[in-house]
Amino acid sequence: MNDRIEKRIELKAPVSRVWRALTDHHEFGAWFRVALSGPFEPGRESVGHITWPGYEHIVWHAVVQAMEPERLFSFTWHPYAIEPGVDYSAEPPTLVEFRLEPHGDSTLLTLVESGFAGIPAGRRAEAFRMNDDGWGIQMENIRQHLEGTAAAVGHGG
Repeated sequence: MNDRIEKRIELKAPVSRVWRALTDHHEFGAWFRVALSGPFEPGRESVGHITWPGYEHIVWHAVVQAMEPERLFSFTWHPYAIEPGVDYSAEPPTLVEFRLEPHGDSTLLTLVESGFAGIPAGRRAEAFRMNDDGWGIQMENIRQHLEGTAAAVGHGG
């Protein structure tokens, strides 16, 4: 079994714009579908409620690890921690990293989630599968978010 998920996408937006979509908690929440209670800060927990239909009962928890402007945004979390009443805090979290690289007028965004080997065997495969599928969806969500924003900004003037 793989210990890591890796996804890449070329986004038709400058690095500074992609950085804002990743690290501004309102923008992140819009494309990721989570209502966050406050801004991201390295070393601090970020909390919010999932807004995906059918998952609204889930509280989102992540601890921001790094915010290196326009280069790296990372956090740790408990992958696919969706069972009501289950305390996942004793499990080791996975590390989610977003790396940004300029690519002409676009940005190459690389997402890596690693650490699945530490997830208890009874839920490891499902957590990996669900997050692998989920990150594919989320990469498309950020692309659509950026294109929609760019189109709206471009028509103003």
